[in-house]
Amino acid sequence: MVSPRPPSALPQIVAVGFRRIHALLQALAPTFSDKARVTVLDVGFEQAVARIRQLQAQQGVDVVVAAGSNGAYLRQHLDTPVVLVKVGGFDVMQALAQAKRLADRQADHGAAAVGLVTYEGMAPDLSPFGELFGLGLQQRSYRTEDEAVQCVRELREQGVQVVVGPGTVADVADAQGLIGLFLYSPDAVREALDDAVEVARAARIELAKRERLNAILSHLSDGVVAVDLQERVQTLNPTMARWLGITPEQWLGQRLGEVCPPLSLQDTLRLGTESLETIERVHGKTLILSRMPIVEQGVLTGAVISGQDPISIQRVDRHIRTRTKPQASGPRYTLQQFMGDSAPAVALRALAEAAARSQATVLLVGESGTGKELIAQGIHAASDRRELPFVAVNCAAFTETLLESELFGYEDGAFTGARKGGKVGLFEAAHRGTLFLDEIGEMPLALQSRLLRVLQEREVLRVGATEPTPVNVRVVAATHRDLMACVQAGTFRQDLYYRLNILRLEVPPLRARLDDLPRVAEALHARVSARLGLSVVATRPWLQVLLAQAPHHGWPGNVRELENIIERLLVASVLPGQLPDAGTLKRLAPELFDAVPMPVASALRTGQQGQPAAAAAVTRPQPSEGELLKALQAHGGDRQAVARHLGISRTTLWRRLKSMSGG
Repeated sequence: MVSPRPPSALPQIVAVGFRRIHALLQALAPTFSDKARVTVLDVGFEQAVARIRQLQAQQGVDVVVAAGSNGAYLRQHLDTPVVLVKVGGFDVMQALAQAKRLADRQADHGAAAVGLVTYEGMAPDLSPFGELFGLGLQQRSYRTEDEAVQCVRELREQGVQVVVGPGTVADVADAQGLIGLFLYSPDAVREALDDAVEVARAARIELAKRERLNAILSHLSDGVVAVDLQERVQTLNPTMARWLGITPEQWLGQRLGEVCPPLSLQDTLRLGTESLETIERVHGKTLILSRMPIVEQGVLTGAVISGQDPISIQRVDRHIRTRTKPQASGPRYTLQQFMGDSAPAVALRALAEAAARSQATVLLVGESGTGKELIAQGIHAASDRRELPFVAVNCAAFTETLLESELFGYEDGAFTGARKGGKVGLFEAAHRGTLFLDEIGEMPLALQSRLLRVLQEREVLRVGATEPTPVNVRVVAATHRDLMACVQAGTFRQDLYYRLNILRLEVPPLRARLDDLPRVAEALHARVSARLGLSVVATRPWLQVLLAQAPHHGWPGNVRELENIIERLLVASVLPGQLPDAGTLKRLAPELFDAVPMPVASALRTGQQGQPAAAAAVTRPQPSEGELLKALQAHGGDRQAVARHLGISRTTLWRRLKSMSGG
């Protein structure tokens, strides 16, 4: 493995050669000073291996350059890439031509033979060349230095006077009284050094990629193991090593199926197919494993297995569900879902639609359960901000400290336990959209002043921050309290009240629009039935029993109370022995009977046949169609006045008019 070095350092090249090639390397090394640092060693074989390993430990070595048998030996004993000095055809022909000239001079008469000794194999294509030019070429090949000596001796015995070969061969020829010509030219050595520089550059690039990949893998929460085609481990990140109780170095280079059979990738390598999210036990730990082949440029080059810890997945899932605020995803309601044809309902929808066309702050006032958030969402959905965030927060659901951090956010390290990196507040989360502040009357005085500044300056200052952040937010506030009374009591800031009370909409209670109750109840009945998986037709008798008693109830909980009672009745409708009659209704929803006028309630409780005047008023004979039409004409179509004149409920009047119209 290459030792770490600064990215700007030049590649480290060690050129190995003795005798003749050493001189060539020494002469050419300075010409590469701008490309690489070349160290030339005048040693060979075992000594060269020892010296290179020493340099590797000291400064790192990218590539080794060597020739002949020396180069072959270094390739077998070093992990570092070795570039061999190669002899080209022109070098051989040039050396043989020179050898022929020298041989002819040495010969007393006739043509003289030339010897060529090469490392590991002869060149058969040179025989025709030798015959063409009358070289009398004699070829030999060697693997060891002893074989080289024997080859030269044989050539001498055959009368060869000039021998061409590597440095070892040329030196042996000189020692035996022959002329030894060095086979390697300066161009061949220069080309080998150029190749070494390119190999080093490519290795540097590959090393940088591998180090980057390892850095990424080391930070993954998933465990990862990558293998080559022989299933030898190439990469094992710290997460997987920690799960398995090992160090990455213990498995590198080992066959994964042998060191850990449960993680085997043999089938993936054999079939080239992926296997995703299987649950397996590995070294006593449950993991979710995925196996995938590695394909590069259409060729299978290895495989990878990744593992996930189920406990971590469960923890992340809890974190997401805790942090996710569904109300910030957008409005669920429109103004048309505030149902009713009564005068209060129609007037409220008209005012809300007008408010949606404005950018001013809206204050919704009304009892709990009347549908203030529905109106707030409807205003947002009808405005030009409809495609932008709608963020809702209940000011009564948080302590003062938590509400401050929720609304305004905080900086990293703003307080003990603050999330790393800080937190975006709801004002920033609702940027360019709408922020719904429910139960604004419950906001602590200290936060009211901060809210007032945001509304005035249109900028928010996070907790612990020094620079404010501009925001463009449309604020809709809601309360069931009398804010002016709170101002007089000193629990609500007067200046904030007037800042909020620009567009004021009063959401009427259900008892003020009883004419709408049947339609609202029908819609709630359909919604609750769908939620409970019940048939609307099968449960309709329960709704009819409820509607018969509904006009006598004050509905202090408004629409929310109506929905709760409907759900209570529908849940009971599936129980054996439960019938949709007044007796069952009285037992399941006693609050409906508690609201009935005392004489009527008394009559219901005692079962008396004779009813007092108040009860008789409730059960008086129903008016005829003529009486209804006459009363409508006399009161100008005011249904509330007509119902009061005839002594019937508005629900009864609505039902009679509907039957008269054939609806």
